[in-house]
Amino acid sequence: MMARTVEAAARLPRIRSLVVVRDGETLAEHRFNGGPPLDRPVNIKSASKSVISALVGIAIDRGVLTGVDQPVLSVLRADAPANPDPRLARLTVGNLLSMQAGLQRTSGEFYGRWVSSPNWVRYALSQPFVEEPGGAMLYSTGSTHLLSAMLTRASGRSTHALAQEWLARPLGIAIPPWSRDGQGIYFGGNEMLMSPRAMARFGELYRTGGVAGGRRLLPAAWIAQSWTPRTVSPWSGGRYGYGWFIGDAGGHPVRFAWGYGGQMIYIVPSLALTVVMTSDAGGARDGGHIAALHDLLADHIVPAAVSGA
Repeated sequence: MMARTVEAAARLPRIRSLVVVRDGETLAEHRFNGGPPLDRPVNIKSASKSVISALVGIAIDRGVLTGVDQPVLSVLRADAPANPDPRLARLTVGNLLSMQAGLQRTSGEFYGRWVSSPNWVRYALSQPFVEEPGGAMLYSTGSTHLLSAMLTRASGRSTHALAQEWLARPLGIAIPPWSRDGQGIYFGGNEMLMSPRAMARFGELYRTGGVAGGRRLLPAAWIAQSWTPRTVSPWSGGRYGYGWFIGDAGGHPVRFAWGYGGQMIYIVPSLALTVVMTSDAGGARDGGHIAALHDLLADHIVPAAVSGA
């Protein structure tokens, strides 16, 4: 069944890699359609948001941040507008993590104007409120960039340095430097670089409850919080926690990191499965490719894991 899974993956023109790990054992590692070596870092797009969520959880555990109820302005007040909307004072770390900031989005049709601005943090904080904080989901990369800024300002160290110390070195993976804004803040929520094998190790960290190599890196309670549904995407209808989507695959609960174009980390806890898929992000925004990746998991990988074949 796993061989048939690989054959099914090979029929997808945009897929570039597939890594399947069950209970710590690698069952499949394949490149497709001229994809790079599995140890070469690639742009994981918005799957970066799940990594930022992990860094926030570790920062809270270490006392760098005080918790999900910490006001954003407790760290970023200097970048707030001169006469801010009173609701900005109510904006919390948790609101940013769950995409419930209420601020006008900086993704989609608003993305270009935001990344062309001279100060991404100030621009994001100056957006008008179109929902109440804690209200409807407004998927916005500016929200996770604000988290990257908070990590940097609160710790006095770059988000990349924190990722190196808290995740990369303990997991034995590479997370090279990635894009930064004009003030030197590492892009929070996009353009992080990880190889498919590194993505699988990161996924395994969550699957194993935050422990890697006998060492706790991430609080188990943070994983539970991150995988608790808090809102629903108006685009996909998918439930969302703290940087993770929450759904089902083949009758089994699945949690997944989702990057533009099909950069995916799926975790199926009941089957001890971690699955990574990377894709060519060019071309059409979707064209059915994301649905095909979900189907590959639900119709092929999950049944193969259930049968043990």
